[in-house]
Amino acid sequence: MSRTPSLASPIRSLLRGDERLLWEGRPDTRAFALRGAWFLIPFSLLWGGFAIFWEYTAIRGGAPLFFALWGIPFVAIGLYMIVGRPLVARREARRTVYGLTDRRILIAGGAFGRSIVELDLRDLPPAQLDERGDGIGTITFGGVMGTFRAPPGWPTMGMYGRPPAFVAIPDARRVYGLLQDAREAARSQR
Repeated sequence: MSRTPSLASPIRSLLRGDERLLWEGRPDTRAFALRGAWFLIPFSLLWGGFAIFWEYTAIRGGAPLFFALWGIPFVAIGLYMIVGRPLVARREARRTVYGLTDRRILIAGGAFGRSIVELDLRDLPPAQLDERGDGIGTITFGGVMGTFRAPPGWPTMGMYGRPPAFVAIPDARRVYGLLQDAREAARSQR
């Protein structure tokens, strides 16, 4: 489902001269925020539960001040993993916009700041499509190291802590096809 970009689109503002926008889209917020949840939810509940238990036991049992203070950072991390990470990931999803032009891949996003990633189609590394049954998928540009990808909302080096990707986009197979066609056309113009 291709959309006509609005004049306020961060992608439109990045276009150069006679560059044509072939596709613009946003991630599915729910799929974006829940990516990696299959292991993060149980892990965060275990971490947070143990940290809260530790802190409660230390305070209730009259442990020395050091032990009571020791648990506070672990409780904070646990609460972030349980509640904060999904909220940050949802914010990041709402602020992320993807674009495919006849020359480049454009990704504008970030939970609190604005990061812009652009990749030239002529030099684009191989792309990988991962698609769910409902058509929502992720197109990753460049090698995926192993099968683990840091989920959105997880503290990393921003967008640069993972390979550039169109994460959790609807109709991913169609966008992947557009990408392959645009890439071939860009490479033939060399």
